Amino acid sequence: MKKTAGQLPAYREKSFLEKIFIQKQLVFMSLPLVLYVILFSYVPLWGWTMAFQNFRPARTFWKQEWVGLRWFSFLFQDQVFLRDIRNSICMSLINTSLGFITAIAFALLLNELRKVMFKRVIQTVSYLPHFLSWVIVTGLVSNMLSVDSGAINELLLSLRLIKEPLLWLGIPKYFWGIVGATYVWKEVGWNTIIYLAAIVGIDPTLYEAAEIDGCNRYRKMWHITLPGIKPTIIILLIMSIGRILDAGFELQYLLRNGLIQDVSDTIDIFVLEFGFRNNNFALATAAGMFKNIVNVTLIFMANWIAKKAGEERLI
Repeated sequence: MKKTAGQLPAYREKSFLEKIFIQKQLVFMSLPLVLYVILFSYVPLWGWTMAFQNFRPARTFWKQEWVGLRWFSFLFQDQVFLRDIRNSICMSLINTSLGFITAIAFALLLNELRKVMFKRVIQTVSYLPHFLSWVIVTGLVSNMLSVDSGAINELLLSLRLIKEPLLWLGIPKYFWGIVGATYVWKEVGWNTIIYLAAIVGIDPTLYEAAEIDGCNRYRKMWHITLPGIKPTIIILLIMSIGRILDAGFELQYLLRNGLIQDVSDTIDIFVLEFGFRNNNFALATAAGMFKNIVNVTLIFMANWIAKKAGEERLI
């Protein structure tokens, strides 16, 4: 059919190859990153085959003894592994809840500071601990909680809240709280940066309109700032749910001892103990594989729930 005067040509959606050719510069720029992810994230998944074998390092792949789901069955009958799952979930929930609450509250308070220089100093000081190694952090925590002249014991003794120094790292009921407080101190400033960036994107006219209506600072935070950063909170929450079994390794491993081992060991420590110290690589691989599958499943479930609820989501 011929085009009449003034008639626009019919729109034709570009094919996938045409889009790739148009954006070929971006494709070439992203190629090294894609190769990096494939090489270090997907190629090592071949090692998951050890979870279905009675793996022996001296044997070639074709001579390994295949045992099916034997090691997975053993895991769920092992009381040590079930205990480590409990520890991982509880510590992860504590870290996530405390991390979210403190980071959001700190971002709201920083946003209310009027002096820019003071705000920058506070923000810089708060996120500097993020760059400290966990080895250094655990050393500081051990010294702070030491029975002999530890700062925490000295403070509590001076306030007469305790009668004698406590062995904080030897009492199981305190360990999860110590891990949560340490995580907050180290990461709260870094996590706050994301929320501050989201707050900057809120339309300033909303605050002006609220001020005209007589809203004070607290009402503006509750009715404007928090709803404005709600999509960011949901996205970060979905990502945190996908790490529910990643309670950590360095902090727990460096602070653990025989007195608190029942509450300090995590799945990652279980993998280390059986994989390298007991040379049971098949069992360690099965434990790590279980953790990753659960995390991926949870993140898809959380994303699906957010989609059904009409909220922001990852995909």
